[in-house]
Amino acid sequence: MTTSAAEHDATEGDVNGSEARTQWQHTHLNETTYALLKRDEGAYLHQAMSTPCLNVLRDCDGIYIEDMQGRRYMDFHGNNVHQVGYKNTFVIDAVVAQLRELPFSPRRYTNVPAIRLAEKLASLAPGDLDRVLFAPGGTSAIGIALKLARRATGRYKTISMWDSFHGASLDAISIGGEAAFRRGAGPLMPGTEHVPPADPHHCPFKCGGTCNNACADYVEYVLEKEGDVAAVVAETIRSTPYIPPKDYWKKIRAACDRHGALLILDEIPHALGRTGRMFTCEHYDVVPDMLVVGKGLGGGIIPIAAVLARNGLNVAADISLGHYTHEKSPVACAAALATIEFIERERLLERAEELGAHALRLLGAMKERHRLIGDVRGLGLFLGIELVTDRATMARACREAEAVMYAALGKGLSFKLTMGNIITLTPPLIISKEELTTALAIIDECITDIEC
Repeated sequence: MTTSAAEHDATEGDVNGSEARTQWQHTHLNETTYALLKRDEGAYLHQAMSTPCLNVLRDCDGIYIEDMQGRRYMDFHGNNVHQVGYKNTFVIDAVVAQLRELPFSPRRYTNVPAIRLAEKLASLAPGDLDRVLFAPGGTSAIGIALKLARRATGRYKTISMWDSFHGASLDAISIGGEAAFRRGAGPLMPGTEHVPPADPHHCPFKCGGTCNNACADYVEYVLEKEGDVAAVVAETIRSTPYIPPKDYWKKIRAACDRHGALLILDEIPHALGRTGRMFTCEHYDVVPDMLVVGKGLGGGIIPIAAVLARNGLNVAADISLGHYTHEKSPVACAAALATIEFIERERLLERAEELGAHALRLLGAMKERHRLIGDVRGLGLFLGIELVTDRATMARACREAEAVMYAALGKGLSFKLTMGNIITLTPPLIISKEELTTALAIIDECITDIEC
């Protein structure tokens, strides 16, 4: 049986062509907002999950975004750039000061903020990840990591996960596993093998809801059969989130070592404190060969990403791995330095861990009350509620999840759907316990209304 484009879209995320979105807009938007949306729609190329857009924003501050009609929404989506909150004055002051001093640095030169940021990331990173390259975004950083893996190993094949996301460029969608990005793209990069992610509720190895690491064993099986894989490339935790067992990454790390493959971990959405650690791999006591970070690194203001690599991978001095125009942007580096300093000064790692535990307690109680909730999970303030039509089969409740999302939006809470049925919650780390409790109460109320 083939899967239609519409069916694919229903399991990829909240899309922009649905009837539910049209109905929400008709109910909540005025003529001024509609006119702006039409101008936007007429100017941009259209694409799934983007243009045509949902609404028009005029402001953002702290944990809130505000639309043209003055309505404020707690933003539990934020494209994962807002760890330190929107319009963070500490980051803005650093950016403004740098703009007045040195706004741009041509590629042949370096600058003090770029040097300081590279040194700071190397000092924070686990193990021997003490070499850095910057890029203007996470997708570009993934491309750097892939090129470096080829040069360092003399191989080109990769193993990555189905359902994963590593960016929207052709190389990134080749290793990615989401149909919304791969569908209709034509030939992708050769040698990009895919394996199932650590998702016990939809596991092809039938692990019965509790991961037994059969998926990790399968990674080694593919490494052995292929024999010449350059790297295993994966998100440390998937953005649904899937939370692998404690020994999952140790097994894959050992398998990579046995078969001469590098381990590249993509932490673009959740590094820098979201999970309660500066880097998510610290939860697993594993050091990859390369670690890719981004999104929140620029403080929700400036795009910047980084590849952190072992010193032993400093083997490509004769080629250009990145060489991007804004590779050592002094303004972006100043924003990143201020972001890290703010995270450390405000003890946001500890805050994410404490509030995440509080949220999981509330979500666990919510699961007991609602037949639609098949699972709740999270690590720090990276939280997920999986809605299902049947807990025994874990059949995805995509329509119900979309209804909950738009109902919550009408009550002042914005979040993302992943895989069509998973309410993914990633609030700013500055959120208060009271605000977090209020947001979860809104979801509780919306699920109750949908179930009735």
